[in-house]
Amino acid sequence: MGHRLSRIYTRTGDDGTTGLGNGQRVAKTDPRVEAYGTIDELNSVLGFVRAQALPAEVDRLLREIQHALFDLGGEIATPGLPPLIGADRVSELEASIDRLNADLPALAEFILPGGGPGASALHVARTVCRRAERVLCQLGAAAPRDAQRYLNRLSDLLFVMARVALRGEGGSEELWAHVRGKPGREP
Repeated sequence: MGHRLSRIYTRTGDDGTTGLGNGQRVAKTDPRVEAYGTIDELNSVLGFVRAQALPAEVDRLLREIQHALFDLGGEIATPGLPPLIGADRVSELEASIDRLNADLPALAEFILPGGGPGASALHVARTVCRRAERVLCQLGAAAPRDAQRYLNRLSDLLFVMARVALRGEGGSEELWAHVRGKPGREP
């Protein structure tokens, strides 16, 4: 790892640029900066999620995911760095999804995001994760190989975690009520 900052402000970004992990300076509007910045935002949202009352397994998984997101942000911020997030991390997320989803009722309809504090926070994290995935896609071939797959699975896991948290909070899922085709409703 590079040097650690002993002083929080450096003034080096006052000109609208920032340094990548390899020392290269780029505009703060660079798509790579947007990608790792959005992943950092996701990581912060997960920190907020973890401040809620959550099932122990969900909190444990989120802690591991936060560490992985730092790895991913570093990978994106440092062009040429060997991959830190590989297919094994994607497989781990898939195994967690399968394990947590096994006891949940099947969904026949979309559910409205919400519920208690933990479930609602997980839905917010899920949408930030989807945005991080979209931003990463803008990097195209410059994006780390398995990063997009990782974020895609992570958003699925966050959805399942929200359902698990809602059950733990004693809440019930509210199904999306279609407007079209319902008697007495305007399309």
